[in-house]
Amino acid sequence: MGTVTATAERSIDAPAETVSERLADYRSVRPRILTDAYRDYEVVDGGTGAGTVVRYKLQATKKRVRDVRATVSEPRPGTLVETDENSSMVTTWSVRPDGDRSVVRVETTWHGAGGIGGFFEKTFAPAGLRRIHDGVLAKLAEEVRGQ
Repeated sequence: MGTVTATAERSIDAPAETVSERLADYRSVRPRILTDAYRDYEVVDGGTGAGTVVRYKLQATKKRVRDVRATVSEPRPGTLVETDENSSMVTTWSVRPDGDRSVVRVETTWHGAGGIGGFFEKTFAPAGLRRIHDGVLAKLAEEVRGQ
């Protein structure tokens, strides 16, 4: 069993503070920027930044649905870490300034399966999850631009 990692990054035309604020809004903004890969999204506790708990189903592939219950921490300004209580999956969102723009990076890691199944998971799962992350980042860019 090895660690599997999927990463996506996007430059967004807005200050890092604005992007971080919107990204940390799990109650209003997150539902608008999530793609169709996320179903049954709900805020269980909190709603803004650290301490928030969300639940959703992540449709990673046609056959693979992950039931996620994530608790949010904020280890430093501009970084949100979502830790799934139901698995080893951890998603880290980081926003850094780049002049008048921001660079948003999202990285998800989890402990993959062993054997031949693990080989295929490590080979193909990151690309699928990267596509999902790219979609969320594109919608985040639209969200920030529209306000």
